[in-house]
Amino acid sequence: MPNLEHPAYPAADLLRLESLVPCRESQVSMLLSIFGERQHFSFPSIFIYGHTSSGKTYVMQTLLNTLQLPHVFVNCVEYFTSRLLLEEILIKLQSCSGTEQTSPVRCDSLNDFVRLFKQAVASQELQDQTLYIVLDRAEQLREMEANILPAFLRLQELTDTNVTVVLLSEIVWELFRPNTGCFEPFTIYFPDYSIGHLQKILTQNHPPEYSADFYAAYINILLGVFYMVCRDLKELRHLAALNFAKYCEPVVRGEANERDTRKLWKNIEPHLKKAMQTVYLREISSSQWERLQHDGGEPGQLKGLSAHTHVELPYYSKFLLIAAYLASYNPVRTDKRFFLKHHGKIRKTNFMKKHEKTSNHLLGPKPFPLDRLLAILYSIVDERVAPTANIFSQITSLVTLQLLSMVGQNDQLDGPRYKCTVSLDFIRAVAR
Repeated sequence: MPNLEHPAYPAADLLRLESLVPCRESQVSMLLSIFGERQHFSFPSIFIYGHTSSGKTYVMQTLLNTLQLPHVFVNCVEYFTSRLLLEEILIKLQSCSGTEQTSPVRCDSLNDFVRLFKQAVASQELQDQTLYIVLDRAEQLREMEANILPAFLRLQELTDTNVTVVLLSEIVWELFRPNTGCFEPFTIYFPDYSIGHLQKILTQNHPPEYSADFYAAYINILLGVFYMVCRDLKELRHLAALNFAKYCEPVVRGEANERDTRKLWKNIEPHLKKAMQTVYLREISSSQWERLQHDGGEPGQLKGLSAHTHVELPYYSKFLLIAAYLASYNPVRTDKRFFLKHHGKIRKTNFMKKHEKTSNHLLGPKPFPLDRLLAILYSIVDERVAPTANIFSQITSLVTLQLLSMVGQNDQLDGPRYKCTVSLDFIRAVAR
């Protein structure tokens, strides 16, 4: 029995749509309920959000194309200004009927867009059915003029036409909502694919020369290795296509059959470990990876970033770490003696405070102000260092790393001026 049912659309189209969007039947069914029939007025705006690679863009494109609903699909990253975005919507709207637009469209303001939009809808004879405008990567709208997002949310009211604006984003609606308030869209959440969903989706792409059970066993092994570090469907599909030939080698050579999962696992295990080093990085092309597998190369032969065991820090970051370490473990009264060339005569004395009899490394690092850090930095660097944005950006990076290392501890920021401590373990961790 099919999961998707709607009286306004043919059953064959719904059955085909269900086969094209596996594991997203509930979201598609909700969208069909909101859309209604072609001539019905739908909800003015719909906000769809979810993590990357959760099927938002694919489901919307497949749904609109399969049911042949009039729509305009625009990526807000490609058209990053309000003028480019509005003009692209008008251009695609005028070519909905299949005719190419020859004359360019000029839209300088939102008032011009509303006027030209109504003319385009009338010329395309779309008054009797709902027109869908899908804005992918809609978080870019927050960087445009303040009236763009509220206008898209109320476009049905402004143009007095049957139009629905669909916003696709990876962030929640609370980060969109303007301070002055706006029309609230209908919100739909696309959850991440579970391991069972990924198994079902990836198994559909099995090669015709092998059985579905054989490819399903391979996908099960692949997900067992990569699921904890990678949930991205696109990346997992790339990894599955990249390593399947190596998984089939024992079967091709006749050393094992499709049910010898132990031999197949032993053959593919070292190659999956090498592939683990380049997840998301794409440091080498698919042909280079296949050549490396064929030659029996080791992971150290990869020339990408993950092959380097030593990462070189920026020039001033090294001295900033040294200065922070010295400021953490040396008392303030010793700075003049250590870092000034002409510090005057030093009077020797055997008097020591009670807490100074214990090594500072046993007592732990002490907080220090930013001014002291910069003063020590200027004294240990041979050349003259100007307090530029480059220096402060590197300080910010080191402070951020230190704050991340303090998560879960009871460390607090001391006083109105920020103070920080840098331990030897922290320096070693950053240097790695």
